[in-house]
Amino acid sequence: MTHFEIELVKLRDIITKIGVLAETQVGEAVKAILSEPIAGKEVKKTEHKIDKLDVKIEEICQNIFALHQPVASDLRFIMSAMQMSNEIERIGDLSISIIKKTKSIKDKHDLITKFDIESLTYEIIQIVAKTNACFVTKEENTIGEIFILNKSIQTKIDETIHEIISTMKSNSKVVVSGTNLVMVLKHLERISEHCTNVAESVYFMVHAKIIKHEKLDLSGEA
Repeated sequence: MTHFEIELVKLRDIITKIGVLAETQVGEAVKAILSEPIAGKEVKKTEHKIDKLDVKIEEICQNIFALHQPVASDLRFIMSAMQMSNEIERIGDLSISIIKKTKSIKDKHDLITKFDIESLTYEIIQIVAKTNACFVTKEENTIGEIFILNKSIQTKIDETIHEIISTMKSNSKVVVSGTNLVMVLKHLERISEHCTNVAESVYFMVHAKIIKHEKLDLSGEA
């Protein structure tokens, strides 16, 4: 392989790796939401790894631009790589924010059960896993599934936040915990959005066409 080809392979491998690390962070965030114990030191180590890989991706992309003249398909991949790295890094950051915020939710188990947060976190885990898979396989069906999942997540979060606010209005004792839970849900919502942004970048990389998930129908046609 040429040096250019080696750099492209390295870039693909690092994006795959950073995606897996972010997925791990989301899993830890979900554990924190569901009141399961998490390994704090491991979370910090993973965060450090994600940050280092994010910088490495940028360095590789800059090096390719400086030393090579990528053709259209490779150029799309490099452009998408920089965008995806940023989105994945934000997923990791939001996971850390969720872990920190869950510490401020009193009677967490009761609230999680009352508002069926567990089923929502399951969909979050699903969408992150599918996002990593779509980068590897480039399958359009998986991209479509991500958009559908995102819509489901957005709807559920909107409905749940409405229920939480209604509960806070009738019971002042849950105002503080309810507010923190709403913030956690908004972080989950943003994670879902970052996943769809990655899927959009993959679609652009493969089809040389910019799409927005809000305008994509279930058949996968923009």
